[in-house]
Amino acid sequence: MLNWDDPLAPTSSGLEVEADPVDKNSNRNRLANAALDDGAFAEAYEPPQPVNVEDKRVVNGNTDINQLAPFKYPWAWNYFLNANKNHWTPLDINMTQDLHDYQHKLTTEERHVYETVLAYLTTADILAMRNIGLAVMEKMTAPELQIYQARQVYEEALHTWTYQHCIESMGLDQSEIYNRYRVVPQIHRKIQICNRRLDSILRPGIDLNDRAELENFALAYFFFAAVFEGCWFYNGFSPIFSLQRRGLMKGTAEQLQYIMRDEVMHCSFGIRVLKQIFKEENLQLDPVAVREIWDEAEAAEIEYADYLLQDPILGYAKEDHVEQFRFMANRRSRALGFEEPFPGAKNSLPWLDEQTNLRKEKNFFETRVTEYQTGGALVW
Repeated sequence: MLNWDDPLAPTSSGLEVEADPVDKNSNRNRLANAALDDGAFAEAYEPPQPVNVEDKRVVNGNTDINQLAPFKYPWAWNYFLNANKNHWTPLDINMTQDLHDYQHKLTTEERHVYETVLAYLTTADILAMRNIGLAVMEKMTAPELQIYQARQVYEEALHTWTYQHCIESMGLDQSEIYNRYRVVPQIHRKIQICNRRLDSILRPGIDLNDRAELENFALAYFFFAAVFEGCWFYNGFSPIFSLQRRGLMKGTAEQLQYIMRDEVMHCSFGIRVLKQIFKEENLQLDPVAVREIWDEAEAAEIEYADYLLQDPILGYAKEDHVEQFRFMANRRSRALGFEEPFPGAKNSLPWLDEQTNLRKEKNFFETRVTEYQTGGALVW
């Protein structure tokens, strides 16, 4: 039988231990007292008014957070439904060829790139999980928003499992890989920036009716949606996709393809929520503060590229990496109604869209089919 105290414990055999006898008289007394309390409560009870859907808000709402429908934001519910079509686990993907590639085909420079990407992403996705789960969800006052974000928290945990699976599959030194963000300044700076933004909205007792607090929250959300997930994650995956183009590390790249499709939705959802906040709260972010976010993010990405690509690998150089960051930054800014921070930036990786959308023919008898459904289609 299932052990309700420890579901992972092995099932027991033989007779179950008899539970302590229950004092039936004591139970009857408790039920009688409860019935009396319920009667007194019923006389004084005044039912609340039904929820008016127009009273719902992204933040600072006063309606019942426990009542899902009617929807004020049906698009948020659609994100949740589509996200549930996009499911895989890292165990679905064969990593055997990757191990051979890593040990026998990758150059020293390519192994450095591969390990550095994993070292950054392992920490970055835990930060993304903490941001949504601890700082953002609890400030949302419409349950359809929270429900998608709960799924997002799960997906960030799944992504972290995926990186861990890649690290284990390659037999890498876990202590060295996981600590690299602490000992490599170029990785540590990006994580420091994230932690500073996260800490600013994790403080207890934040009141978003305070305009200064609301703007700080919106700036932090802007950073995580547009910069962190909208640009840094994309650049985090691109070096592995460049190896995939050459027939290397295809298992890892397929894992990242699935993760990237989640990230497309995370970024899109964050931008949608931000625009709704701007509208409902009549909020305009300080353009100087927004410019500072982009300048700091660009400087950090340049430093990271200098470390990641100390020596270029075939088909991928640090200039490509940084220019692609600027190109994506312009897209995110336009989507949010801001001026482009890096006018004239070029799409330095024109193959990226095709690479990440590549649909493979799979032998049914050799592999599990893990293709995404329509909800995971990339829209750049």
